Amino acid sequence: MAPRPAWKGYLKLSLVTCAIELTNVVTHTEKVSFRILNRKTGNTVKRIYVDAETGKPLEEGDEIKGYEVDDDEFVHIEEDEIEAVQIETSHTMSLDGFVDKASIQQIYLDTPYYVSPADKVSEEAFAVIRDAMLAKKMAGLARIVLYQRERPVVIEPLGKGMVLTTLRYDNTVRQPDTVFGEIKAVKTDDEMTDLAELIIDKKKAKFDPSKFDDKYEDALLELIRAKKAGRKAPKPRAAPKPSNVVNLFDALKKSLSADGGSGRGRKPAKRSAKTARPKAADGRRKSA
Repeated sequence: MAPRPAWKGYLKLSLVTCAIELTNVVTHTEKVSFRILNRKTGNTVKRIYVDAETGKPLEEGDEIKGYEVDDDEFVHIEEDEIEAVQIETSHTMSLDGFVDKASIQQIYLDTPYYVSPADKVSEEAFAVIRDAMLAKKMAGLARIVLYQRERPVVIEPLGKGMVLTTLRYDNTVRQPDTVFGEIKAVKTDDEMTDLAELIIDKKKAKFDPSKFDDKYEDALLELIRAKKAGRKAPKPRAAPKPSNVVNLFDALKKSLSADGGSGRGRKPAKRSAKTARPKAADGRRKSA
């Protein structure tokens, strides 16, 4: 069964328009989910709205959205009034600019969606826009109203279709300096950095998401199976605590050996005066 589109509308490049639909990339259907039960009866429970002042439950249809304009003063907004709010980006994404996708910092990337033509008539125009972006190695910037919020997005070719990623607004993103600003600059030792590079070389791999196992999900399923069979919950396996690093150089050498090599198979390349990293001021190895 084909997944239900998250949005339907039009993609526009200048005077060229085609009907498109967005489909969620991520699915949560296979994840373990729990219901809330009454411990005494075993029955499922349901949430109800309760008046904060009177404590009485609300009848169906009595709820209404409110926007607080002052302390305990609200403007009442009906659902159909919200649904009636329409702007151009409610139904049309106009490709207003093009950028190199790599120029967008990762911290601004949010949620991905697949983009595909919504009907046969739109397939040719869709392919032309997709192939033009592919040829120029560019991604398009646009805006879209999704889940009652206008969001900036970036669109790029992906196989026979395209992928759209919603972007975060700049004022919602903490800039790196607000977190990393107090990290002190450290002069690293060339030899220790070379050892770290050797470890990285030994761990090189191709990206294969099929090898990502959700071990926490597996542990939950193990717990559920045990409880269903009337057995006791499995004893938690204590995670090994990392050992304190007394000497960073020795820890790097031991790490290299533990990963299947002593480091003798490849000597670190000698660095020229231009590429050599600055050494510690006293010329000795640092220890943590």
